[in-house]
Amino acid sequence: MTHVAEIVTFSLADGISPERFVTLNQTSEAFVRAAPGFVHRQLSQGADGRWTDYVIWRDMETAQKAAAAFPQQEFAPALMAAIAADSVQIRHEAVRWDMAA
Repeated sequence: MTHVAEIVTFSLADGISPERFVTLNQTSEAFVRAAPGFVHRQLSQGADGRWTDYVIWRDMETAQKAAAAFPQQEFAPALMAAIAADSVQIRHEAVRWDMAA
């Protein structure tokens, strides 16, 4: 079985601090953890200020179901408002190799 990486890159909306954004993301933790097929999630910020939300799902079906349900969650409006809408890039990729510590 091939896992699927959901990779979302974006910039923050004006006036949103990194600390505030991390706090907003933490409000989504229960939903993501409970989503069928969830494997791993990581949020990072590059030197250029852009962010990457990297989520591993069991398969494409579970990734797509979670993506469809995400906007309907109570936390979603505040979280989405913290992201510059015109900066968002989303892609799904098959994980071909994984190495853990």
